[in-house]
Amino acid sequence: MSLHDATAVELIGPGRYRATIAAGWDIAGNANGGYLLAIAARAITDATGQPDPLTITGHYLAPGRPGPVTVDVDIARAGRRHATASAIMRADDRPLLVALATTTDLHTASGPERVDRAPPVLPAPPDCVAVVATDTFPPPFMGQVELRLHPDDAGFFEGRRSGEPRMRGWFRLPHGEPIDAHALVVATDAFPPTVFNADLPVAWTPTVELTAHVRGLPTPGWLACAFRTRFITGGYLEADGEIWNGDGHLIAQSRQLALVPRSR
Repeated sequence: MSLHDATAVELIGPGRYRATIAAGWDIAGNANGGYLLAIAARAITDATGQPDPLTITGHYLAPGRPGPVTVDVDIARAGRRHATASAIMRADDRPLLVALATTTDLHTASGPERVDRAPPVLPAPPDCVAVVATDTFPPPFMGQVELRLHPDDAGFFEGRRSGEPRMRGWFRLPHGEPIDAHALVVATDAFPPTVFNADLPVAWTPTVELTAHVRGLPTPGWLACAFRTRFITGGYLEADGEIWNGDGHLIAQSRQLALVPRSR
């Protein structure tokens, strides 16, 4: 199933949308956080009439399982350039996700640029390590996207950790599916957790909060991605992400707060 179909929403009442958490987009039985946030983003952009989530923040209340959900959208303000709205995703009466977003049309974005960082230095995609989905680890979600990890960051698969809590690599959607702003929200949470390369257990890392800033629209092809954790304190960790176009332009950023995984 394409990402577009897996995040589809249907208006069923004033500000209320119906969607389905698709099977196979999970990690240990729980839907990937970026995927859930992309569903909410689809509902919000439809409700506001602006095609792109410029910034969206999701707070995760409960795991999402495959099946029907509703998304209730409340528009706070709708201007000519931006609109802002909140949304609550529910499965039956159980809230799963609360989101707040500002939407826009990135096709019309323009202005001066200053970028003080460069894209991550990566081997070509064929020289990186492909992440292949399994029923357990790597999880089924990895079969819905195409990831190629920097060889220096992929040793954790074989028990060799780099010691640096980071993940770098390439991202794209399978079968040539175009990447839009909603797909960039998924990309911000698509890579294995950075802490898999730190001296911490390799286990599920539940997301508490995820924020994505979409800075531009991608061109076709692989996207260069880098995620790094600098602070692990009090049982929580943050991961800062950058997503770069093939032409070297920054097109998305993210910050995630997650629980530190525990030994099983």
